[in-house]
Amino acid sequence: MSKDNDSAASTNSSLMDRQQRSFILPMEANTSLSKPVDTKAVLSCPPITQKAVLVTIRWEIILRDKPSCTRAYRRDTNETRTINCSDETISWDPRPDRNPALQIDPVAITHDGYYRCEVVTTHGHFYHGYHLTVLVPPEVTLFQLENGTIVCRAAAGKPAAQISWTPGGDCHTVEEPLGNDTVTVQSSCCWEDHRVSNVSCSVSHLTGNTSLSIELNQDSYPKHAFFGSLPRGL
Repeated sequence: MSKDNDSAASTNSSLMDRQQRSFILPMEANTSLSKPVDTKAVLSCPPITQKAVLVTIRWEIILRDKPSCTRAYRRDTNETRTINCSDETISWDPRPDRNPALQIDPVAITHDGYYRCEVVTTHGHFYHGYHLTVLVPPEVTLFQLENGTIVCRAAAGKPAAQISWTPGGDCHTVEEPLGNDTVTVQSSCCWEDHRVSNVSCSVSHLTGNTSLSIELNQDSYPKHAFFGSLPRGL
């Protein structure tokens, strides 16, 4: 073989190697995902290259205290099947051959779990997993008790909210788990300095932050209350 042919063969081989490498996907990846309750979550499968031929898609859903659920699609027979899947809010596109993403609509606390997509192609098996955490914004209230103590309550949030005050006072904060992964946080404060006439309660949460204010009224009875809530979304 001539040197020119050797050079051409080497060039073609190098080009093929680069092309093959460009089509290689990560074999497995995992993502941590947080979604507010009552919103829609879309979980995507690993991307399929133009050179790879799709064979099957398989979703495995592992939720707490429930049997594993499996949703599968076979391209050669254009068939879908499910095993132990009873939650109708978890579905995928009517054309899984075009869009194999899993959809959860609406998201609920019970959807906390692990979701793993397996894509089988002519280039191998590829995986993408999601550790899904569902967030619940707390209901926030601010009010004054008969003894003058100001109470800021962030009820039934997931995870627990954080409460701070402006100006700072003599405060006591407690958390009450509610048994469904939500937590109520209550902070009670009093101010010995009678020159303090207005205080603010700031509630920090992964779904958003809010701040409420109240005027201190130590003479009137009963005291007035101000109410508010965090937004239901990011």
